[in-house]
Amino acid sequence: MEPICPVFGKCGGCLYQDISYEDELKIKEKTLRSLIKNKIDVPDDRFRDIVPSPTAYYYRNRLDLRLLKTKNKDIFIGFSPNKGFGVIEINKCFIARKEISDFIPELKKQAAAILPERYRLANLVVRTGDDGRVFWGGIGRRSCQLDEKDYLWTQIRGKRIFYSLDTFFQANLSILPKLFDILLSFNCINHNTLLFDLYGGVGLFAIVLADKVNRAYIIEENKSSVKLAKYNIKFNNLSNIEVIKGKVEERYSVIIEKVKDIDCQHKVAIIDPPRAGLSRYILNMLVAGLAQKLDYILYLSCYPESLVRDLRELVNANWAVNHVIPFDFFPRTRHIETLVILSKIR
Repeated sequence: MEPICPVFGKCGGCLYQDISYEDELKIKEKTLRSLIKNKIDVPDDRFRDIVPSPTAYYYRNRLDLRLLKTKNKDIFIGFSPNKGFGVIEINKCFIARKEISDFIPELKKQAAAILPERYRLANLVVRTGDDGRVFWGGIGRRSCQLDEKDYLWTQIRGKRIFYSLDTFFQANLSILPKLFDILLSFNCINHNTLLFDLYGGVGLFAIVLADKVNRAYIIEENKSSVKLAKYNIKFNNLSNIEVIKGKVEERYSVIIEKVKDIDCQHKVAIIDPPRAGLSRYILNMLVAGLAQKLDYILYLSCYPESLVRDLRELVNANWAVNHVIPFDFFPRTRHIETLVILSKIR
């Protein structure tokens, strides 16, 4: 196929604009399955078909752009190149939401107008939400912090989830309803479930699932995300969620106490870690003490290599892989999101 982007192949972002979306999905599904089966003995019937994005273009609610000012004081804004250094300048991006793509020329004007003389480089963050408002930051301290009135948001299953420029949030809002439909299809999520949302961010999973579980705890260390999580709980008038501030490693004893004190049929941890996956400490925690308390782990990963490494550790510690479900959160790029449902073998 003819790529629709004039800098395809030069920009380090997209990889698959030159083939059909159907072929891209087949490649991603096959690659993920081969990677997992090469390291772990997972039966074929545990793999589900890849869940496509509702749209292959104009889906990203966030762009991270690079600003470069030359010695001649020319300003370029765009992406890092596929090879070498510098900036591939862009005027639009075909995988960004149209609100963001259309805003890029204006972004260049606004950034140039406030760029301090001493700045040569800057990393800009541009985001939007369901209502189409666009905000950006990255020049100056606290430039990515938003006032409450400016919080971005998305609506999922009747819950409004707010986020900011300086908090982690999923980049493809359009596929999130499909993710939650699948999560709720498993019997481990019900009114007799105690849910731990590890690396919980602004509370996406705990808040959307709040009325489907008995009790939920969000564990998050980022100060801005904790603030948004508490805001989301209050806005949605939820009484069965608590935010625990701190690293998962540091809150291990708190989690153990909650598991021991609350009598629920299913004790479930949703884990959505950074690209690097789980630290050695957390893996040991899941393999040893906490593993005896949990019944299910729902592991959502954006990086197959670290996912496979962690799954191998868990499988060796008597966790069974029940389902592997790839989601195409990032069409036209090399990236893929994967949900793995694991249960403890008693």
